[in-house]
Amino acid sequence: MLEISKTVSIPEQEIEMSAVRSQGAGGQNVNKVASAIHLRFDIMASSLPQYYKDRLLNLNDQRLTKDGVIVIKAQEHRTQEQNREEALQRLQELIKRAIAIPKPRKPSKPSRSSQRKRMDSKTKRSHLKMMRGKVDTE
Repeated sequence: MLEISKTVSIPEQEIEMSAVRSQGAGGQNVNKVASAIHLRFDIMASSLPQYYKDRLLNLNDQRLTKDGVIVIKAQEHRTQEQNREEALQRLQELIKRAIAIPKPRKPSKPSRSSQRKRMDSKTKRSHLKMMRGKVDTE
């Protein structure tokens, strides 16, 4: 069971994992051992609440296919078990991030005193620059 929150969890049978060979350089072991994990999670076929499904399907993420399947490839670690844990953790974080509602931004307005200070400093600066100009001798 992959626990998302106190009330929501995903059974292991809904998550499809397969071991594949890792990419890149790795010496003798890389060509023999399938240590990378390919995780596939079908959102529509899952037992998640509809609210979770809607939020996940509206996610703008490259790991989400057009069919509504989340694909995660974990190949950081040398062992298959560590990569399995990493893939499950990434799936959990993705779902948690998708259901989190961002706080609405409250537009702020500068205070009157800060506006006055800004205008005063601009006036001082312009006066200073004006004094640097050519002197009239007439």
